Amino acid sequence: MTPETRERIEALLDQHRIVLFMKGTRHAPRCGFSATVAGHLNELLDDYVSVDVLADEAIRDGIKTYGNWPTIPQLYVDKELIGGSDIVSGMYNSGELHELLGKPKPDRTPPVIEITPAAAEAIRNGMADEPGMALHVAIDARWQTQFMLKPAVGHEIRARSGNIDVLMDLQTAQRARGMKIDWVDDARGSGLSVVLPLAPASVKPLTVEALKERLVRGDISVVDVRPAPDRMRAPFAAARALDASSQREIEAWPKDQPIAFLCHFGNSSRQAAEHFRGLGFTQVFNVEGGIDAWSQRIDPSVPRY
Repeated sequence: MTPETRERIEALLDQHRIVLFMKGTRHAPRCGFSATVAGHLNELLDDYVSVDVLADEAIRDGIKTYGNWPTIPQLYVDKELIGGSDIVSGMYNSGELHELLGKPKPDRTPPVIEITPAAAEAIRNGMADEPGMALHVAIDARWQTQFMLKPAVGHEIRARSGNIDVLMDLQTAQRARGMKIDWVDDARGSGLSVVLPLAPASVKPLTVEALKERLVRGDISVVDVRPAPDRMRAPFAAARALDASSQREIEAWPKDQPIAFLCHFGNSSRQAAEHFRGLGFTQVFNVEGGIDAWSQRIDPSVPRY
């Protein structure tokens, strides 16, 4: 690590109490581990600094040396390295992260769930082959559900139905309220089926042709998640840039406001759209093909890059 890189890292830590070195940004993470930590912080904090290591190779390599920590993401609070995804998630679920950040203790009330008799029987049969294991369920920010058999750690929230205990982390417990677990056996196969009453509508694809029509009607807002240099290279005047200054304002928009997310090719924007869906927005769209498709099929004056 060069002295200049060390100075840049130390300047960030001197100027900001909470700094997350991650892949992508807090609004558009570009790896699952970064998304997990950013999700915890986004829930607890209105403002903190995220540093995209993918946009700065010197910082990406230097921060690993600086904290003697080999992986990304890395969370610093008051200039102290807290850790990566596993450590931060454990602190979040235990309430330690809330305490560290000066937030109230989390609500650990177990959600009311329903496991049908058919599902309960299938679960018991599956667990009979795994003695000593507990049934865990995780619901991520995209409202995707995953079941796992693994030992209990101790800080999980425990919900019970059909004489079966289901262990979950703090965020899952909030999303699982009213969850119904059933067993389906049809032409597609057999397995557990989950209904989540609190889940918002899924992110919907939007072609650039449909986006043009909606912009003419004035019934949709566009959020551009590209980095500033890319926005300058190929401007999209109808969009609001997603950055640190606009984040809180956009998150405060009415939850039923139609929002289309735009990036270069439609990949980072999909992640950002899923993030806002996780915040409860119910009309969320991803512009398929991004600004590149807009340039090719709608407005050739927009530079391609």
